[in-house]
Amino acid sequence: MLLCLVRIEIEEDSCMRELGLFACKEVFHSYFKKRRSLSVRIKGDSMCHMQCVPEHKGCLAKRGEGPLSPRRTNDLLDQQIRVPELLSLMWSLLLTFLIGIRPPIVNGPMPARPLVALLDGRDCTVEMPILKDVATVAFCDAQSTQEIHEKVLNEAVGALMYHTITLSRQDLEKFKALRVIVRIGSGYDNVDIKSAAELGIAVCNIPSSSVEETADSTLCHILNLYRRVTWLHQAMREGNRASSVEQIREVAGGAVRIRGETLGIIGLGRVGQAVALRAKSFGFNVIFYDPYLPDGVERSLGLQRVGTLQDLLMHSDCITLHCSLNEHNHHLINDFTIKQMRQGCFLVNTARGGLVDEKALAQALKEGRIRGTALDVHESEPFSFAQGPLKDAPNVICTPHTAWYSEQASIESREDAAKEIRRAITGHIPDALRNCVNKEYLLLAAQWSSIDPATVHPELNGAAAYRFPPGVVGVATPGLPEPPVVEGIVAHGIPSVSHSAPRTPSPGETSKLDADREIPADQ
Repeated sequence: MLLCLVRIEIEEDSCMRELGLFACKEVFHSYFKKRRSLSVRIKGDSMCHMQCVPEHKGCLAKRGEGPLSPRRTNDLLDQQIRVPELLSLMWSLLLTFLIGIRPPIVNGPMPARPLVALLDGRDCTVEMPILKDVATVAFCDAQSTQEIHEKVLNEAVGALMYHTITLSRQDLEKFKALRVIVRIGSGYDNVDIKSAAELGIAVCNIPSSSVEETADSTLCHILNLYRRVTWLHQAMREGNRASSVEQIREVAGGAVRIRGETLGIIGLGRVGQAVALRAKSFGFNVIFYDPYLPDGVERSLGLQRVGTLQDLLMHSDCITLHCSLNEHNHHLINDFTIKQMRQGCFLVNTARGGLVDEKALAQALKEGRIRGTALDVHESEPFSFAQGPLKDAPNVICTPHTAWYSEQASIESREDAAKEIRRAITGHIPDALRNCVNKEYLLLAAQWSSIDPATVHPELNGAAAYRFPPGVVGVATPGLPEPPVVEGIVAHGIPSVSHSAPRTPSPGETSKLDADREIPADQ
């Protein structure tokens, strides 16, 4: 069984263009006795030729720089392909072209050699060794589905993605054969997971990715705000001198002692816990708010739990966000909640940019209600100081969504994502997947009706045994003082615990799509 690259020509805008059509076929020819592995770059209407190299030579694939080789393509056309398989492929493509809709997908056998695409990246060197014997790996290097090649949209069974591309329902419907999406990282707010389930697509994440890196970066931001390292460095670069006590006081003004300060953590998931343990070693008094965390966890970690968000805002000298983003906690930090904070507190966000209303934050910085802020994530990314409400705000530290990154974390995340894709290809979806974030939605879809819910093990999807509800789960939080404050926070569980069956939420309750899917500032 081999991958045959067939050359076709189409007329577009009165010009002929060469396209590559991938088809998993059995090719009977002495030249193709050995199985080959291909990796291709597909973008727009162009395709870079990937040279076929026998596996025994120790090379998976070598990327060429030019268009498809006519000689190579003609050689491939000379090979024999089973007529029924070719007709079936052509008929499927014809239906897709004429109807333009995603065909229904059942949880049946995978294609003989399915196509897996890295949507918003170009380096497949980590994924190839894991997938080379079960799939063909392509990379698109796209920032939207409009940049993804038609062949990937029509034939890709699996997709790998970072945080730099968004898949709405409209985007998902463009994929005609997609069965599984794996987010290389923990956050999945850039994928419509419910619509994906309705289309028969499982969505997975890597919940343990970059926990240490994000926690380290968060603490670096906190220390930077307290000790004003960035501003001191900038003053030195600008030629300011600090030779006298008065000059030192002027340059280092605003520096604060850390020991005895209160750090408030919103969302005590994996990253939140890692930050808490680091902060304690520096002398912080750590409090947290997390309405979904089981009782007793605070005692095991030596932390103080508060019952309401308002309590945390009122008693924290520095607030750091470590909760996921959904429609219920968008702009969790807004003008109303900022007014409940201590005068002159610090704010750190390495979770998701949508949690903070940057206009309200900029105004609070200018008025001095917030002493300083450090942001690794932003409402609009990629972030630029030249644009947006923060461009004129004082005491702002910004990094370009890199808190998650280290070479080790990047490789580990990619390896785990490729292994999840491999489980999807070789096993049964969604049972074979370890971190399927829309499993409950999949169980409701017609094409998954044969799956027995009793066989689903939510504890395999992360640290907490929460089940994904058909909609959102309503969780009653402790009573809030009058007037009622902020709508829900999505927090994250840690140990495996049992919970009562989900119920329909009331309008004022918080919602939770996943207890453990913490969203650090990851890929």
